[in-house]
Amino acid sequence: MGRRNEQLRWQLAKGLVQALHLERMASKYSRTTVMAVFNLVNGGFSIALVSFVALVTQEAFIFPSLGATAFILFYVPMAQPASPRNTLCGHLIGALMGLLALYIFGLQGQASAFMTGVDLPRVGAAALSLGLTSCLMVVFRVAHPPAGATALIVSLGLMPNPAQLPVLMAGVALLLVHAFVMNRLAGIPYPLWSASTGSTPIRQQAPAAD
Repeated sequence: MGRRNEQLRWQLAKGLVQALHLERMASKYSRTTVMAVFNLVNGGFSIALVSFVALVTQEAFIFPSLGATAFILFYVPMAQPASPRNTLCGHLIGALMGLLALYIFGLQGQASAFMTGVDLPRVGAAALSLGLTSCLMVVFRVAHPPAGATALIVSLGLMPNPAQLPVLMAGVALLLVHAFVMNRLAGIPYPLWSASTGSTPIRQQAPAAD
């Protein structure tokens, strides 16, 4: 599985190089260098895109756990945790469990733990939100590790308003659209919903020398 993911990562980078007609430039450098530059540009662009929407709308489209999601979407694009189903459902569960924990411990409307410090109710909210998120992701088979960070972001008071939930999910959806376009452009059959539903075979390419 590790070797297959490595091949997919290289296919993604090489496919985009070909789509942009940069083969001559890329041929001057090793595969490691091409992959490093690809991850620098693509990772930065994906977060810049979401951040720009946040700047224009002045809404919280960008939040820390999106960084981990972006890494997964491009590092292991065909893994189940990287699928739209797992990504959307995972973050939704994390956000909802974070909100639930806030209400259970009476922390709704209070300043975040980063402003007031951590007390026992905040400890309970953080623990409960992450525990429930982990449990429900397993129950519903929608594992997405960055969703655990989303649960903590909410339960620690960084995004405590339920009205922020649609904006949070819109940020996730925007990142998924970017991942879909980039992966499909490179010939990788990134799924529309679940990784198990991908029907397009992976385009075969001859291995490139380092």
